[in-house]
Formats: sequence, C-alpha cells, structure tokens
Amino acid sequence: MKSAALSLAAMLAIASCSAPGRRAAETRVIRPSEILDFSLLYRQQCSACHGADGQGGLSIGLANPVYLAIADDATIRRITAQGVPGTTMPAFAQEAGGFLTDAQIDALVGGIREHWAKPGAFDKEKPPAYAASQPGNPARGQSAFNTICSSCHGLDGRGGQAGSIVDNSYLALVSDQHLRTVIITGMPHVGMPDWRNHPKPLPDADVTDIVAWLASQRMPLSAQLNHSGGSE
Repeated sequence: MKSAALSLAAMLAIASCSAPGRRAAETRVIRPSEILDFSLLYRQQCSACHGADGQGGLSIGLANPVYLAIADDATIRRITAQGVPGTTMPAFAQEAGGFLTDAQIDALVGGIREHWAKPGAFDKEKPPAYAASQPGNPARGQSAFNTICSSCHGLDGRGGQAGSIVDNSYLALVSDQHLRTVIITGMPHVGMPDWRNHPKPLPDADVTDIVAWLASQRMPLSAQLNHSGGSE
C-alpha cells in the first residue's frame, strides 16, 4: 500500500510539471529592444526632459495640442531618431548611436499622436507653420519682441518676470527651430502663452522675425571664449 501511494504521488508530480521548455518560454525575460509599450518607452526615454504625461519640463510638452498641430509625424520621427545636433536633444535611433529600434521609435511617434493630438482643434485659428518659409529680419524682430514679449522677458530680452531670453548660456543650447516652436506653442507648464494669447495672434512673419533677432544675439563659440578670457 505504501509503495502504491508513493507511485501515485510520483505520477501526480510528473503530471503537474510543465512540458520541457514551456516554463522557460513563459518566464522569458523581455529584452529592452523588444519593449513596444508607449507609456513605458515614454517614461524611460522622454519624460525627463518633456515632463510626465508630456506636459513639459526642461523642453516643450509633447502633449501640447498646438505642437501636434504644427509638427507632423515625419518631423517628430526625424527629431526622435536623429536628435538635434548642438543641443541637448540626443539621437535615439540605433543607426544614429542611440538605443531604440525603428519599431520603438514608431511606437513613440504613434503613441504621442494617439494619446495627445486633438484633430481639428485649430481649424478656425491656424497657427504659424512649423518651419520658416523665408529668412527673418532681425531689426523687425527686435521691434516685434519689444512690443509683444518684453512684458515678461524685459526690454530687448534682458530679463523681467521670466528672466533673460538672450542669455547666451540658453541660446547656445537651443536651435533656431526650437525658438520658433516655443514661440508658437508656448510652454503652458511655466506660464508662457502660445501664439494666440497676445494682444493679437502672432502672424507667421512676426514669429520668423523674432527668431531671427534672437538668433542674432547668440554669441559664436570663439567670441564666448574671448569674452570669458580663456580657451577652455
């Protein structure tokens, strides 16, 4: 009887075991390159600069519907994959030295659009174009800036409620396109209005001219070194 009981217990133990290889398949660790969940990818790769839930942080908020109205998927994908040389925006594509696969970049771009875009929100109020169509005029830009922006940034951008916008430590870290994008989209998380919330909505030409003037305030590297009195 004891022998029969042991035999039955052994048979039940064998029956309860998984087939060879099955347990390993069920508990296989997912490689970082296989993660395609948008929320996880965004939290790991983007939230430090663009804020939790895309609300903005060190850089623009990707959940800003104005940004998603002016930047198409090809633009967002290009920036994500290739980064912006000379700025704090790195390249994420593996082919550009980053860690993300093409499928993961597609998951990020698609998720940003799916979660945060508001199609048709600006049918009546069309924002300026994402990219400038012609060179701006710095002199006109300075005049437009002092009329439109100086209440926060001070006369000639030297500082006010929002601090200096012509500080070279800032201008050296951002591209002209970033300046244009921020002027159009605003940065709601720090109280900066978008292109609509001024005495009148900013026309495309004013945005282009203001960017041209701000860019003209950017000190070249050689000038920075001479100004600082050193070469390092």
